[in-house]
Amino acid sequence: MASTLHASTFVPPGFVVDRVDRDDALVLITVHSESDNSPCPACGTRSRRIHSRYSRRLADLPLSGRPVRLFVIARRFWCDKVLCSRRIFTERFDNDGLAPWARRTGRLDLIVHHLGLALGGRPAADFARRLQVPVSNDTMLRVVRRKGSPRMVPPTIIGIDDWAWRRNQRYGTLICDLERRKTIALLPDREPATAQAWLAEQPQIGIVARDRGGGYALAAAKALPAATQVADRWHLMENASTAFLDAVRKSMRSIRTALGAATIDPDLLTSAERLQYEGYLRREDANSAILALAKEGSPIKEIVRRTGHSRGLVRKILRGQRSDIFRLRESSLELYLPWLDAQWEAGHRNGARLWRKLKEQGFRGCLRVVSEWAARRRRADKVNGDILRRAPSARTIARLLTIGRDGLSKAETVTVAAIERGVPLLVEARETICAFQAMIRKKALADLEPWLERAQSSLVGSFAKGVLKDREAVSAAIALPWSNGQTEGQITKLKLVKRQMYGRGKIDLLQARVIGAE
Repeated sequence: MASTLHASTFVPPGFVVDRVDRDDALVLITVHSESDNSPCPACGTRSRRIHSRYSRRLADLPLSGRPVRLFVIARRFWCDKVLCSRRIFTERFDNDGLAPWARRTGRLDLIVHHLGLALGGRPAADFARRLQVPVSNDTMLRVVRRKGSPRMVPPTIIGIDDWAWRRNQRYGTLICDLERRKTIALLPDREPATAQAWLAEQPQIGIVARDRGGGYALAAAKALPAATQVADRWHLMENASTAFLDAVRKSMRSIRTALGAATIDPDLLTSAERLQYEGYLRREDANSAILALAKEGSPIKEIVRRTGHSRGLVRKILRGQRSDIFRLRESSLELYLPWLDAQWEAGHRNGARLWRKLKEQGFRGCLRVVSEWAARRRRADKVNGDILRRAPSARTIARLLTIGRDGLSKAETVTVAAIERGVPLLVEARETICAFQAMIRKKALADLEPWLERAQSSLVGSFAKGVLKDREAVSAAIALPWSNGQTEGQITKLKLVKRQMYGRGKIDLLQARVIGAE
């Protein structure tokens, strides 16, 4: 059955249409309230005595691709209550439909609010203009700020992590409700005192998932001493991989010896590599001088005074954290070196020809790169009949030692076998790290204590000491299902919102957009 459309169906409830005027650019609808009375905003008494009338002009939802304006004939009433502070008041409507002093209807304001939440200021204003809702970008942001963020449900399981206002300069803190998977608070900095003050207001929290940093751990311990802290599993895996990479860097001298690349022939170096080699020799002399002074019993302060190096550098050298291993600069030919070696052995030694064949295989380098490789290979053949052996970088070696043997080429397999045979301590460190990561994946909490006893005497002992110091949180990460992955995802969302506003959003606007959009 066909239904008849009346003009009153297009206006907010509670209004009667008096007149409709339209042209190609605008639809103007004149309306008045269908109620014969209105409550006084001061005392709540309803009045029917009309004092006067006035008009209000409001924007409403577009109709047939044209913007709509409501011309509201509003009334002023007398308040008949003797003790009321107001004698005359203006007519009040439903706040959801037409709020006092509003220039838009409630339903249009809701659309503007959601556009501002989703797109921000300028993009939302551009999109609204296409929808025939001409609202400026400043108005979009004012609406978002005015609405604010909804009242949060008191959480019991949270994740807490930092986010960058500006990388390496200023940071804030994001708190996520892990059960409801939503952001519940943004703090303006990442100071432990700020996080502690917020946590102290939420005594019902029982579990706090955090990263491996000590700031949030200290804040949670002070504010919620009975809560269980959970270390983030991703950070544990990442810290373990970093610990093994550090072990490889400390073992680079032994690795170079095992690979037969401990000596450098300066005659086979290019000009750029020779400059690097000279710097390497200078650093080696500085290291030897500092180690000799330390062996004589000189304190760090005296070594700093006599050598002129910084205190931090001296500490690094004494702790073995400065591995001055000369590494030839990695070339774009690295992936093609086995093929080039095979071609060279087969007698194809023309640089230009090799370069053309490489281009067919996808090589994007220039002719000069291949020509220099060929020239240096010829020099190596003339000097001692052997090429300059190059030890891979520490990161490459760490990758080769940790991936499956099925994924290695023949040359890589030989390299790994030589390292395993010449540096057994590194093999032990690899097994220790693999055991830790397997323990995290399998949630084998019973293996933690034996692992700690084994790991403290290995090359990754510093990592084991960090796990021992944070044992309770690490144990909770292994045993409990909670982690900080959801918090990291919310931070990614926050970064997107922040970039939409060109990094200029203040904390209240960020809270309104991130929390209010949930």
